[in-house]
Amino acid sequence: MSELETIVTQDTQRWLERAVVGLNLCPFAKSVMTKQRIRYRVCASPQPQDLLHVLREELLYLSQSDPDVLDTTLLMAPNALPDFLDFNDFLADCDDVLQTLSLDGVLQIADFHPHYQFGGTTPDDVSNCTNRSPYPTLHLLRESSIDRAVQAYPDAADIFERNIEVLQNLGMQGWLALGVQASRPKD
Repeated sequence: MSELETIVTQDTQRWLERAVVGLNLCPFAKSVMTKQRIRYRVCASPQPQDLLHVLREELLYLSQSDPDVLDTTLLMAPNALPDFLDFNDFLADCDDVLQTLSLDGVLQIADFHPHYQFGGTTPDDVSNCTNRSPYPTLHLLRESSIDRAVQAYPDAADIFERNIEVLQNLGMQGWLALGVQASRPKD
């Protein structure tokens, strides 16, 4: 593993531990993380087409893996799509890959970005942090795992509102104090 891959993976794991699980932003993440059923993949290329190629590989890999061994994949792209609007537009291409592989309904792709911004919010609105990660990230999930998680968590529809409340109580200074931003290798 290259130095960049190591740093990106460590930064992402820290974000998962401190923000996603630590703040309980996703009540389903702790079990998968504890059982070490997450695959971390880094695409170092700045080219979106290269990221789509790696996405295709990872969708196939996850779909063919035993869910008791591998439940989800995080595909991080530290050098691609730094602009959130470009990343957001790119998600349509990701959905095309999912459909081309006939995996829609089997897998889904969730998205995270360091500059994530919901419509109707300002860039510094702390509620955006619910979907902010250290690097542009595609989260590949099994539909069956989502179904099981939703059954086990009866108020799944309320997660988003609860997350916004948690982050508003934390505030932007509190979010920054978590130390979940990207770090970069020394030049």
